[in-house]
Amino acid sequence: MQTDDGVQWIPVSEVGEVRMGKQLSPASRAAAGQRPYLRVANVLHGRIDYADVKAMGFSHGEHKTYGLRPGDILLNEGQSLDLVGRSAIYEGAEGEFCFQNTLVRFRPGSQVVSGYAQVIFERWLATGVFAAIAKQTTSIAHLGGERFASLRFPLRSLVEQRRIVEVVDAVSKREHASEATIAKLRSVRRGVLLAATASIGDERVPEGWARVPLRDVVPKAEYGISEALDQDSRGVPVLRMNNIGHGRPELSDLRYSPVPVPRGLELRHGDVLFNRTNSIEHIGKSGMWREEIPEATFASYLVRINPDATRLIPEYLIEWLMHPLIRQRVRSISTVAVQQVNVNPTRLRDLEIDMPIDVAAQRRIVDSLHSCDEQIEGEQAELSKLRTLKQGLVDDLLAGRV
Repeated sequence: MQTDDGVQWIPVSEVGEVRMGKQLSPASRAAAGQRPYLRVANVLHGRIDYADVKAMGFSHGEHKTYGLRPGDILLNEGQSLDLVGRSAIYEGAEGEFCFQNTLVRFRPGSQVVSGYAQVIFERWLATGVFAAIAKQTTSIAHLGGERFASLRFPLRSLVEQRRIVEVVDAVSKREHASEATIAKLRSVRRGVLLAATASIGDERVPEGWARVPLRDVVPKAEYGISEALDQDSRGVPVLRMNNIGHGRPELSDLRYSPVPVPRGLELRHGDVLFNRTNSIEHIGKSGMWREEIPEATFASYLVRINPDATRLIPEYLIEWLMHPLIRQRVRSISTVAVQQVNVNPTRLRDLEIDMPIDVAAQRRIVDSLHSCDEQIEGEQAELSKLRTLKQGLVDDLLAGRV
């Protein structure tokens, strides 16, 4: 179908090749022909992260099928509903990487510029097109290769496509610079945390510090509710495992309990929530509730582990839980279940925590980290404004107003 402005609306499958990646299996982990592959964790907002790449076996034929070429676009097939379809252009060497079935590959045909297709896919993510066709299973939404392939793609002339890409790239450079600044600030924060908690992993406990089992300062662990949840906001907001990250709640994708919540399971300021079940990358994420909204509770995927505040402040407990070495220890005590891992709260409370004996010293460590957080939040606010500007610009470009 062609509109008056010369745009042809053609199924994605007719303007490029759509393919799901290879499924990971126990046999492929040990098979011959081990090659690096990309997965959901590697495909971020407009860029690919090569810092943590896995490998599995690919035969010669599979390498031809699943090997990536420069200009290929990878989309997250399985992700939270607001992130399913997040995409990035592969710019590495041909055949250097393959891809897993948690991703969908779009290989543009001769009528499509990769950068233009990426602009369209980012717009579809931002405007909920991908979310509308995704199928939800538990906490994961699946894009589906066939559903994606059937979407109608706005095909323009190559000249128009290149003009749009040129304008959007100018804004994207500012966006990437802001992202780099945030990454640098996070690295600084990590350095501050490691320096302040240098005794973790050391045999000796420095003067003024204590090393005790977590259960000595965390009296109990409480599971959240197990009610069936829905999207009716008249119910009680419920935090799930995807609502915890970077030490605090993320409230962009809430679900609700249609029935009243026991009073003891209502969230209170200072509650510490620990993500006890998820993929290995996300297991152990923790956050502190600061009454971000007036009323909320938490699902049984999470446990509440509030400390004895006379010995351990909740903010320090959060920082300890997010410490890289402690994240490793948490993973080491995890048990594997179908596509997920679980942490038993009893075993978690057996871990030893290093902490200043003086609560005021704990507070000083937390305050130094919070000053880093304020800088990060300021940069994130600027990045959010820039992305809003970019989305408006893309809308104007695609509508012919610019």
